[in-house]
Amino acid sequence: MISRNTIDQVYETARVEEVIGDFVVLKKSGSNFKGLSPFSQERTPSFMVSPVKQIWKDFSSGKGGNVVAFLMEHEHFTYPEAIRFLAKKYNIEIEETQQSSEEKDKMNLRESLYLVNQFAQEQFSKDLWESTEGKAIGLSYFRERGFTEDTIRFFGLGYAAEQRDYFFKKAQKSGYAENHLVETGLVIKNERGNVDRFRGRVLFPIRSMAGRVQGFGGRILSSTTKTAKYLNSPESDVYHKSQVLYGIFEAKKAIAREDVCYLVEGYTDVIQMFQKGVENVVSSSGTALTPEQIRLIRRLTSNIVVLFDGDAAGLRAALRGIDLILEEGMNVRICSFPEGEDPDSFAKSNNLEEIQSYLSTQAKDFIQFKTDLLLQEVDNDPVKKATTVREIVQSIAKIPDAIKQEIYLRECAAQMQVSEEVLFNALAQEKNKKVVPVRRIEGDKVKQELPKQTSDIKSQPENPLLNLEKQIVSILLHYGNEEAFFDEVLLTSDANGNLLEESKTVQSKVYEKVFLDLQQDEVEMIQPQFQTLYTQLIDKFQREGSVQPEKMIQQEDATLGQILTDILLEDEEHQLHQWEKKNIFVKDRKSVIGQLVSETILTFRRYLVDQKIQNLVTAAQEQEVRAEETELLEEVMQYQSLKKILSKKLNRVL
Repeated sequence: MISRNTIDQVYETARVEEVIGDFVVLKKSGSNFKGLSPFSQERTPSFMVSPVKQIWKDFSSGKGGNVVAFLMEHEHFTYPEAIRFLAKKYNIEIEETQQSSEEKDKMNLRESLYLVNQFAQEQFSKDLWESTEGKAIGLSYFRERGFTEDTIRFFGLGYAAEQRDYFFKKAQKSGYAENHLVETGLVIKNERGNVDRFRGRVLFPIRSMAGRVQGFGGRILSSTTKTAKYLNSPESDVYHKSQVLYGIFEAKKAIAREDVCYLVEGYTDVIQMFQKGVENVVSSSGTALTPEQIRLIRRLTSNIVVLFDGDAAGLRAALRGIDLILEEGMNVRICSFPEGEDPDSFAKSNNLEEIQSYLSTQAKDFIQFKTDLLLQEVDNDPVKKATTVREIVQSIAKIPDAIKQEIYLRECAAQMQVSEEVLFNALAQEKNKKVVPVRRIEGDKVKQELPKQTSDIKSQPENPLLNLEKQIVSILLHYGNEEAFFDEVLLTSDANGNLLEESKTVQSKVYEKVFLDLQQDEVEMIQPQFQTLYTQLIDKFQREGSVQPEKMIQQEDATLGQILTDILLEDEEHQLHQWEKKNIFVKDRKSVIGQLVSETILTFRRYLVDQKIQNLVTAAQEQEVRAEETELLEEVMQYQSLKKILSKKLNRVL
């Protein structure tokens, strides 16, 4: 296990804006940074990072926390994985405490698979550079493709020996478990024993955005072997082919810097382009483009240029991906290469300036590209032309932005020589297509129902007490150590037992006021997490006299960290929307802290009194007693008087 000293050192050293900046494009916004949410689809920033508080908050999804919480959410790391990642980034030596055999057995499966993949990448690379077979076959192939030594090492390329279980024996000798080797797909277990999946192939390691090896792509070099030319790692806990992009780790900084991503098909396309200086390039690894892959790019830029071969198959593949990209709200352009060329061969035969010039001049807007391609098949046939127009309108209908839709429609009308009115009508038809009813069988009857729309589902009303509990924790976090004046409501009783109200102004620290009032009422918060945080805060104030929110948020309980983040960045959400430019000004709560605390506590007590009254009335009804025979109703009257005083103090109508 990682020592507490190492964990503390990681938290003290790691900068949340630096770490998140590797995954999300951040722009300065006052004392904070803002950017597009990496957890949801959006076109306006709702993601905020606070360097001062060392926390982040995604207002679109509700997620938030410290630097470790971001890595756990974004990269699906475990807590130890996130600490190790940060320790490596900031060159912090990890101290380990002694692990029991039971603790070792409980190591997260995902971490084990990542470790196996990392070992495999290092072993394949070693075999490429050091073994006779690797140098003769694998290294020769890469050099024939025009890859330099620096490029080969940068991408971690490798070679798997031809011997059927060479890698398996190496891995077992190094202590890696057989079940983990099989789970990653590096080894295939059958009736003949264990066989290396990638034997006799050159290897392309596939990394996550954080740089962890998720899987491999392998290419066979022998033309006589009757097996698939290309082979990928199978699906596993750490590798999902539809959710990865080859080269995303190597390209992410360039994509964010250039604000555009070039999308190609193959591994060598990425490597050759990168080597020539076009570093903002990724590959879909030969698979059909998926929404998950597009969203990976969306985290870094809104602009995609799809690069495809000049043949018909490549162009048709480009068409299939366009609609998916448009649906994600991305700006897409298409660039095809001359007949017989692909990104690999074109980059190999041209210098950087020539490549950049070609990409900038030949990349077409998707309307122009789709129009040019489809019109080649029309051959002056009015019916085919109408079908082509309909296909283009269907693509435009997938664009979320109404302004972009109108611009594209006008462009389409000009190019296809169709009136704008007709195209706008066609677009309206696409948008208003009726939802197909769902047939449901009940007994011997068939009923038709429309699918339920999640957007129409109203959220359940919140318990007001939960909001008040959160407000109390928020007050303690922000202003607990502040001095303020408070209007006290002192309750006494006369000779007849009637409650009397007496007002008094006192000065004290906020945390003392809150603690004494809640202790007087013997309050236990109904939300366990709020109660835990309240207890922690009061304990910190009483023992140390102050609270450091950035330290409190370092606790391992993700739920508590989420609540703390929500509270700490709650008042700063307006920065995302630039309310000041719209003459909307947010009042500083610190200037009225005394009033805020008093009103919150009074309101909280009023709700508690309400609940007490309801409980007493229910108890009286259940016991079925007469009013003159019980003291229950007298107690109810006392609480009603208290409620009246509290309501009066709050200027509320009963």
